[in-house]
Amino acid sequence: MTSVPSQSLQSCNTYWILLLMRLLRTTPTSTPSTYIVDSFSNKDIPPYAILSHTWGDGEITLADLDSPPDLVNKSGYRKLESSCKIAHDSGFTYIWIDTCCIDKSSSAELSEVLNSMYAYYRDSVVCYVYLSDVSPGLDPRASGKGTFRESRWFTRGWTLQELLASPRILFYDREWNRIGTKSSLSDVIVEVTNVPAAVLLGHTDIQSATIALRMSWAATRVTTRPEDVAYCLMGIFGVHMPPLYGEGARRAFIRLQEEILKHNDDPTIFVWKAADTTR
Repeated sequence: MTSVPSQSLQSCNTYWILLLMRLLRTTPTSTPSTYIVDSFSNKDIPPYAILSHTWGDGEITLADLDSPPDLVNKSGYRKLESSCKIAHDSGFTYIWIDTCCIDKSSSAELSEVLNSMYAYYRDSVVCYVYLSDVSPGLDPRASGKGTFRESRWFTRGWTLQELLASPRILFYDREWNRIGTKSSLSDVIVEVTNVPAAVLLGHTDIQSATIALRMSWAATRVTTRPEDVAYCLMGIFGVHMPPLYGEGARRAFIRLQEEILKHNDDPTIFVWKAADTTR
C-alpha cells in the first residue's frame, strides 16, 4: 500500500496521510447479488454518496461481500441494497458504507479511516441518513416513540460529526421513505442537538465555535466502545491521533485534549474534564 498526499485534511500543522479509500459499487454485478468494493488513491476518488446509520445485528462486512449467496440472509442486507439503489438511481456509481468499506482486521487501515472519517462525509456529494427506528408517516416535528426527533441516531457519538460534516443530507425512515433534508428539518435538528443553525447548515465554520460549545454538543451522546467518546470528536476539532483501543475513555479523552491544545489556546477546553466521558 503506497501513501499519497492528503487532500484537504490539513489541521493546523498536522496532516493525516490518506492511503486509500474503498467505495462500494452501487449496482450488483451478478445474481445472486454480488457487490464489488473498489479502492482508490486520494487523487482518483470519484464522486460518491455516503451512508450514515446506527449499527444493528447482521450488518454486512467487507468479508461478507466475498460470499454473495449468504448476503440476503443477513438482516443488514436490505440496508445495503436500499442505499445502493437510491444512490444508483441518483446517478452515483459509488457509495461509502462504513460496515463494508473498511477492513477492520487491519489496525493500520482502521486508524487511517477513523482519522479520515470527517473528511469522508465532508467530501461526499450527498449523505443518506437511515433511521431504522423512525416509523413511516409521522410528522418529523412531532414528539413520541418512532418520531424523527426521538431517533437513536441523535444519541450516538459518531453520528454527530456525520451530521456536521455532510454538506447535503437526506433523511429516510425505516421503510426508506424520505423524511426531509438537513435544511428542511433544520429547526427540529437544532432543537434536538443544540447545534446553532449557522453551524449546522455550514454558514459558519465549525472551528469558530468555542471548544466548550463543541464539547457540549457531544456531552450526552454515547458510543459502544469507551474510547470512541474521544475518537469520534477528532474531526469536529480538526485533530488527528492514533486510536488505541484498550486505553479507556479517560485516557483517550486526555489525549484528545492534548492534541487540541497543541493547535488551539481556547481556555474553554478546561470546562470539560476527562471524567465527563463516563456519563
